[in-house]
Amino acid sequence: MQKFAVIDIGSNSVRLMFVADGKVLYKDLCSTRLGEGIADTRLLKDDAITRTAQAVVTFYEKANTDGATQVFAFATAAVRSAKNGQAFVDKVKTLCGLKVEVVSGEEEAELGILGALGKQDGALIDIGGASTELIIKENNTLVYKKSVDIGVVRIKDAGDNAVKLMENALIEFGEVPLKSTVYAIGGTATTIASQVLQLTAYDSNLISGTKITTAQIIELIEKWQTMPVQEIAQLPCMPKGRADIILGGAVWLVTLMNHMKIDEIIVSDSDNLEGYAKKRGLLK
Repeated sequence: MQKFAVIDIGSNSVRLMFVADGKVLYKDLCSTRLGEGIADTRLLKDDAITRTAQAVVTFYEKANTDGATQVFAFATAAVRSAKNGQAFVDKVKTLCGLKVEVVSGEEEAELGILGALGKQDGALIDIGGASTELIIKENNTLVYKKSVDIGVVRIKDAGDNAVKLMENALIEFGEVPLKSTVYAIGGTATTIASQVLQLTAYDSNLISGTKITTAQIIELIEKWQTMPVQEIAQLPCMPKGRADIILGGAVWLVTLMNHMKIDEIIVSDSDNLEGYAKKRGLLK
């Protein structure tokens, strides 16, 4: 049985996907907030580097214990946009010998749509911690792809300037040539789906394919605006480390949907982890 693992090092979380014989056996997640404060300084904080690198090492060791013959790791917006991103890559290499690949914004978009849609046409929204990707595929051809430096961690760090940050991001995205069904991946979308479905335990099979409307998201926004962060954190299926950023993420998602003139998205739990594996011929 061929076993391998992929580690995705995001701006808010580190995620592990373990695969055996072409099928995903499990995923795991650890919120480390690597991109904290990066919007102001363009520097990764020392403690963020330390805790995130340690999470990577923990997942690397877990994958090896479970029999992985190869472990791959890639990093996204926080590392690629930080002046000291190489320091993080070097830290991981020193701790466990694992080489971290830093992917570009456009490649991140391509990995996301490949993981979510495979060969299927469609449009994709991927809201991350430090960047957001929009990508559209028609007739198996990418007709639009763009990555902009805005995500849930940046929105939180922006504070009162969050609205201006969103407005500037919409200008960067420009007019989106949309003709396709729109899908969404990432922690914001999957968390919102779990709340809309009122799940008591996270189930990727139920999450993938869930249709969410702007009205449903606005209902959640209005609810969360009245709740302390500590109370939001206690909601069923609210991932650890997401309670203080989910409101900003939901507002940004609705803002994007309005900009694209759509009132419904389809959520996918398959994302750039699967896309990374598929691009390298490791996953069916």
